Amino acid sequence: MGEFVSVEITDQIATIRLDRPKMNALNRQVQEEIAECARIVDADPLIAAVILYGGERVFAAGADIKEMAVMSYVDMAAHSRTLQECFTAVAEIGKPVVAAITGYALGGGCELALCADFRVVGESAKLGQPEISLGLIPGAGGTQRLPRLIGPARAKDLIFTGRHVDAAEALAIGLADRVVPDDEVYTAALELASTFVGGPAVSLRAAKQAVDRGLEVDLDTGLEIERLQFSALFATEDAKEGMGAFAAKRRPKFTGR
Repeated sequence: MGEFVSVEITDQIATIRLDRPKMNALNRQVQEEIAECARIVDADPLIAAVILYGGERVFAAGADIKEMAVMSYVDMAAHSRTLQECFTAVAEIGKPVVAAITGYALGGGCELALCADFRVVGESAKLGQPEISLGLIPGAGGTQRLPRLIGPARAKDLIFTGRHVDAAEALAIGLADRVVPDDEVYTAALELASTFVGGPAVSLRAAKQAVDRGLEVDLDTGLEIERLQFSALFATEDAKEGMGAFAAKRRPKFTGR
């Protein structure tokens, strides 16, 4: 894997691990390594679920400001597309993705967490989009994914003020899905991810795509996306197994086909 980002696989669960001391600052190299790891876990049929993890002390404190400070408009106009593509690679992993958040998840770190399906947050964690304090706005999906998750007014509050929210508030507004003691964050994320092991992988991918794509379009188009995904699953072995197992009153044995 990369110098700062790696993939560890145990019992069909892949952990994308950030390790760039001290704060996992998301410079260009880290962004590209995250994207490469995302593509690897997405393509591996033996991986059932994914955890994003920055370690016991911090998830990711944001972009590498020193790297950005010397960039011109021309530089960033070219790089910003790559930046978004790197994060989108995580959002498009066709498997359940859990962000295990300790310490800070700020700026780009918060935007990375927004690319996950679920966020397990440590009690002392801080989340936010503080780019406004730099005279900037979020540039890796924050202005788009955050309002889709917590609503436009709450998202504007965080983006306009740049304030940090603690774990309790994150849970209350829907930015966190579960809050646990700091030293239990990874274990709790692993517990959640493990519920998808042995599940119908094709159906899970279809469900994720239907929800995510449906949020981007009008209701009628979203319903058509759902209809097509739903109908296509009748061509899979897992659907036949699932319905057959239901009729026979037994547990299904899914194969991901």
